[in-house]
Amino acid sequence: MKTRVITAVVALVIFIPILIAGGIWIQIAASVLAAVAASEVVLMRRTLLVDFGAVLTILGAIVMTLPTSIWHELNLPVTLQRSSLLYIFVILMLLHTVVARNKFNFEDAGVFTLTMIYVGLGFGMMVSARAAGLDTLMYAFLIVWVTDSAAYLVGRKLGKHKLTAISPNKTWEGSIGGSVIAVVLAAIYVYFFPQRYNWGVMLLISIVLSVAGQFGDLIESSLKRFYHVKDSGNALPGHGGILDRFDSMLIVLPLMYLLGVFA
Repeated sequence: MKTRVITAVVALVIFIPILIAGGIWIQIAASVLAAVAASEVVLMRRTLLVDFGAVLTILGAIVMTLPTSIWHELNLPVTLQRSSLLYIFVILMLLHTVVARNKFNFEDAGVFTLTMIYVGLGFGMMVSARAAGLDTLMYAFLIVWVTDSAAYLVGRKLGKHKLTAISPNKTWEGSIGGSVIAVVLAAIYVYFFPQRYNWGVMLLISIVLSVAGQFGDLIESSLKRFYHVKDSGNALPGHGGILDRFDSMLIVLPLMYLLGVFA
C-alpha cells in the first residue's frame, strides 16, 4: 500500500503540471505513454523489444499520437501524413512475416497493428482533448476516475452479483453505482464548466462515457487474461503498467471525439 501511495503522489506531481501546461508537454507525455503502453503489449506477447515488428509497433503508436495539424504545419506531403504512415507500417509488418520465416506471423502483425491504433490513437486523443481545453480533458478524467473509484467502493460494500468472468472481482452493483455517482458529479462539473453541447445532452454523453470506460477496463482485463499476466507491466510500482492505468481513457477519449465533444 505504501508503494502504491508513493507512486500515485509522484505520478500526480509530474502529470498535473503537464496537463496544465498543455502544448508540447502534453504531446511529449502522450508519445512516451503510447510508447510504453505499446511495449507492454509487445512484452506480453513475449516478443523482444528489439524485434523489427516490435520497433514498428512502438514507432507507429508514437506517430498515431501526433495531431493532424502537425502535418500541415510541417508542410509534409500527403504520403507522409498519419494515416499513410500507418499503412506503411502495416505493409512493412506484412513484409516482415516473409523475411522472418514464420518467426513473425500474420497473427503477430494483426496484434501489433491493432496495438498501434488502440494505444496510439487513444493517447493521441488526449492531446486533441487538451487542445480543446483543459476543462474538456479534465471532464474525461473525472468520469473515468470517479467511475473506477466509486465502482470499487460500492462493489466492495454492496456487491453480490458478478459482472463478468473476465474480471471476477467486479459486480453489477459496483458497476451501476460507479456510473451513477460519476454521472452525478459530471453533471455538476458540466454545469460550472460547459462543454460542446447543452447540459442535457452532456448528461446523456456522460452516461455513455461512464459505461464505455468500464468496457475499456474489461477490454484490458481480457487482454491480460489472454496472455496470462496479472498486470500489463511494472512501469508504475504498486499500480502495474501504463495500460492498467489508462485502459478506460483509451476508449473514452476516442469516443468523446466521435461524439463531437471536441474536434
